[in-house]
Amino acid sequence: MNWEQLLSLKRYGDTNKRLRKEQDETRLGFEVDYDRIIFSSEFRSLQDKTQVIPLSQTDFVHTRLTHSLEVSVVGRSLGRQVGLKILEKYPHLKEVHGYQANDFGAIVASAALAHDIGNPPFGHSGEKAIGHFFYDGKGKQYSSELSKKEYQDLCDFEGNANGFKIVTQSRTGREGGLRLSYATLGAFTKYPKESLPKKATAHIADKKYGFFQSEKDGFTDIANELGLKQTRSGKDVSYARHPLAFLVEAADDICYTIIDFEDGINLGLIQEEFALEYLIKLVKGSINTSKYHTLTNTQDRVSYLRALAINTLINETVSVFMTHEDEILSGSFSTALLDKSKYEAQINDILKLSVENIYQSKEVIDKEIAGYEVITQLLETFIKAVNNVYDGRPSNYDKLIVKTLPETINIDDDKLYNRLLSVCHYVALLSDSNAVLTYKKLKGMAF
Repeated sequence: MNWEQLLSLKRYGDTNKRLRKEQDETRLGFEVDYDRIIFSSEFRSLQDKTQVIPLSQTDFVHTRLTHSLEVSVVGRSLGRQVGLKILEKYPHLKEVHGYQANDFGAIVASAALAHDIGNPPFGHSGEKAIGHFFYDGKGKQYSSELSKKEYQDLCDFEGNANGFKIVTQSRTGREGGLRLSYATLGAFTKYPKESLPKKATAHIADKKYGFFQSEKDGFTDIANELGLKQTRSGKDVSYARHPLAFLVEAADDICYTIIDFEDGINLGLIQEEFALEYLIKLVKGSINTSKYHTLTNTQDRVSYLRALAINTLINETVSVFMTHEDEILSGSFSTALLDKSKYEAQINDILKLSVENIYQSKEVIDKEIAGYEVITQLLETFIKAVNNVYDGRPSNYDKLIVKTLPETINIDDDKLYNRLLSVCHYVALLSDSNAVLTYKKLKGMAF
């Protein structure tokens, strides 16, 4: 892979290429990507989607929206720092093509901003609830009517693939979806493969999948434009990651490692004295002890250490990326960047504590259980209504249910897979509160 292709400014839906040296410096194409994402309705719905504590009423706990903004900020710093070093290593990118370090920052920031845009309500349990409906619930009845890959898309419903659908899906008046640049779309796709074969290797890009069967041709077009290395031939579509996808992943890893931990401390799920020891181990080389000892409350102490920890991991990530840049370009680099970090042990200690005290806390588990019930009921009701209407045998109730669905759901699609995926896509777009409200309406509890 080469950086000239990887930095493509061509927009999804374009027929012609766009050149960097012809860009308006006051409004670069990669910065337009950021604007389009942040003004999209799908992004706004993240303000009411679970990050750590589902449906939390505590004002300092992160939602998917605040998490995405923070990941984007970290991603911008990573991209700019890497961009400076890439331009030093390959000066023709700047001298001939006109690329700047900020271009790298804008690409990573945009992709990072959108990284959770496809996540269903109720956090990762939302993905699991949709999958469970198909592999072990009432949706299992459709397995014989779908191809293996179509059925796997539903059984392993993936927020990353749903996000790719959101940013590329055409509809009337919005051809090409958000019409993002190919470089941003490449950086966005952490898992550039189909749902099958599942976890075919231990390579990080095989951990999950990045696009549904409905977007397979679209992703192939993007991969060809960017010059992504094909890693499987034949009927199975799979590519090496866009190098900047490693930075998007690292930005996410840094934020959920450190900031979710911060939330856990502020909520009292982790004892402050115990938790701060873990953070201090990570930043002991940069901490100003005299300044630290002047801080008089938990939030200020945690905030100070959090800032140092994020800065430490940003610098470390840039170092690891540049050390392995040749492997990354060849597609042979097979792990997350932080897995090669000298701070791996400290990171794993923090994650272990977070799993035990935050992600498996009673509050989180109780509300994830409720989320399963909500999502299962929504899928069961909407899928039954859509299919009954398509088959020409709807009940009066089915007709009412279908009227509540947005026009973007094509209930007349001749392909069962498209109808099922369309309903899942709609449910995944709901915010936590809207999903609960819709559930209550279906149960006659809204009055």
